[in-house]
Amino acid sequence: MLSDIQVTGKKDTRSGFGDGIVELARKNPNVVALTADLGGSLKLQQFIKEFPDRFFQCGIAEANMMGLGAGLTIGGKIPYTTTFANFSTGRVYDQIRQSIAYSGKNVKICASHAGVTLGEDGATHQILEDIGMMKMLPGMMVVVPCDYAQTKAATIAIADHVGPVYLRFGRPSWPIFTSNMSFELGKAQVFSEGPDVSIFACGHLVWKAIEAGRALLEKGINADIINLHTVKPIDEEAIIRSVTKTGCVVTAEEHNIIGGLGDVVAHTTAKGFPVPIEYVGTKDTFGESGTPDELLKKYGLDSPDIVAAAERVMKRKK
Repeated sequence: MLSDIQVTGKKDTRSGFGDGIVELARKNPNVVALTADLGGSLKLQQFIKEFPDRFFQCGIAEANMMGLGAGLTIGGKIPYTTTFANFSTGRVYDQIRQSIAYSGKNVKICASHAGVTLGEDGATHQILEDIGMMKMLPGMMVVVPCDYAQTKAATIAIADHVGPVYLRFGRPSWPIFTSNMSFELGKAQVFSEGPDVSIFACGHLVWKAIEAGRALLEKGINADIINLHTVKPIDEEAIIRSVTKTGCVVTAEEHNIIGGLGDVVAHTTAKGFPVPIEYVGTKDTFGESGTPDELLKKYGLDSPDIVAAAERVMKRKK
């Protein structure tokens, strides 16, 4: 199956969001967009051009944006709030908890520039805790798509989900490899099947997992490679189905290993089928300035790191 995966180009996932919200808004008049002075960075130019009366520039006032978004839902609107992931979560956690999550408001919190692949802007902007923060909020769906095409599909799909959603995507140009694949919220996406090890990933690290899977094949190791794009609610059935076959797990995410996708998978397997797990993610640390590729390598988030984790965890199998 890995040989069937075709790269159709490279594009940043935030552009998938920008294109997705325009396509969605053309069909759904209740969709509105809000930004905290980052419309350009969130690729909202075409939305603003086509729907100026459905665009709200909130300025550098993210907390106010979240409150405004919550209020707009009362009138039946479907607000998409937009800013960097750090400002979409850490800066406004109180407003999200109290004004959106607590009352189940239908706000779509759309967060770009997540993880270390934000690059040169450095640690103050490279939030690595946001998946954990958001998945702990009752009723909050958390979606972390893997490429441009999937981000576009997810942007459109979350409008049909009634309730708050956290949609996380990124800044760098990235391979597009899901253009011909279906997307369904809450349903894992299988890229390859093998009996030796389960590799679960989300976001940018799905592509790194595919690269790792190809490298493992050259070593005679056949892996299940599964994209858990919906971190909450997680596809427990897909996880248990895979681990009962392979007996060991690697998780890969552009996020702290504390509280992220790895912990969700570990929780799921602990309940259903306990197996050894290796985590690929940042190790309880902040990031720093650098290019995306440099930082992925430095923090152990590259495909060779996934290969090494797979080899380690296979040795721990019973």
